[in-house]
Amino acid sequence: MRRFSFLWAFLFLILLWEGIKLGLKIPEYMLPSPQRVLSALLSMLVSGELLKNTVASLFRVTWGFYLAVFTAIPIGLFLGRNLLAMKAFTPIINFLRPISPLAWIPIALMWFGIGDKPAIFLIFLASFFPMLVFTMSAVTNIKPIYFRVAKNFGLKGRDLYLKVILPAALPEILVGVRITLGTAWLVIVAAEMIAVKSGLGYLIIDARNSLRMDKVIAGMIVIGIVGLILDIFIRQIERFPSVEWSQMRR
Repeated sequence: MRRFSFLWAFLFLILLWEGIKLGLKIPEYMLPSPQRVLSALLSMLVSGELLKNTVASLFRVTWGFYLAVFTAIPIGLFLGRNLLAMKAFTPIINFLRPISPLAWIPIALMWFGIGDKPAIFLIFLASFFPMLVFTMSAVTNIKPIYFRVAKNFGLKGRDLYLKVILPAALPEILVGVRITLGTAWLVIVAAEMIAVKSGLGYLIIDARNSLRMDKVIAGMIVIGIVGLILDIFIRQIERFPSVEWSQMRR
């Protein structure tokens, strides 16, 4: 029963939605009823429109996010261990990190044109710098005794990174992955409203232009559901035995 307790929160949200609509007498074109939104959701699901756009968004997020992870984590591990390099590059990182990925949209369109590439590029930017900072922080927080033990066993170079640094930093890195993935999912929706002709962001902006607020809210609901599923997926990775063991040792 506890596993499904969260459904009560969603039920409360739907009742609040209906209550606000009826209490304030908000017209359908401004705030559709839950029944109308559900009808639009089912209609898009049956037509295949919803699946096509969801897959398009996930495709772009997957490419951009994984490109960021597979570049930011190695760089972060290196910078976190080499204090001189970290001090040299931290000002550059702190300069670029606050720039919103959406500010890069004109440059992305100029470099890559219309299509998947500019959206993937924006996802990469949104994911790279947070992931880099999380990784650097995770490495600097490793207990010095681990390095002393590694030195006693003669571990250096690649073995030091693979057998000591990465396992010890993994719990904090996964927290960064979880937060960064949420950010990537936020940015893809905004990017698709400008740079592409498919995806959930495009579905919402197209529905708005057609004055179909029921489809707009249906698209928002799908974005929330997919984001929730992605978060649950990362939480499951955090429960792997090797990760839990690393957390207990910290």
